[in-house]
Amino acid sequence: MASKLIQVQSKACEASKFVAKHGTSYYRQLVEKNKQYIQEPATVEKCQELSKQLLYTRLASIPGRYETFRKEVDYAKNLWKNRSGLKVEDAGIAALFGLECFAWYCAGEIVGRGFTFTGYYP
Repeated sequence: MASKLIQVQSKACEASKFVAKHGTSYYRQLVEKNKQYIQEPATVEKCQELSKQLLYTRLASIPGRYETFRKEVDYAKNLWKNRSGLKVEDAGIAALFGLECFAWYCAGEIVGRGFTFTGYYP
């Protein structure tokens, strides 16, 4: 067990050194590649304008999202009505999807608690 801990520590140290050595160049390369998306100068007014654009763009997309949601609910209702013709494969896929959703919920709860399994911090 102690040898595994030492191996993990050495790998973490190597990864830290790699990031320290190459992180800055990666950052510069990323910014250079995507400089057309950067707003210059970054003023408070420009940030407020961009946040309003994002908000109203999201609000404008609600009707389309709602329509898609309604179609999916109708599809699920139709599947439920015709469940006698449902294959075992489809039921298995639905069960796995539900299990995956539950697993993501549990992971979110654990992260929200500060990576503890027993409860929230006081």
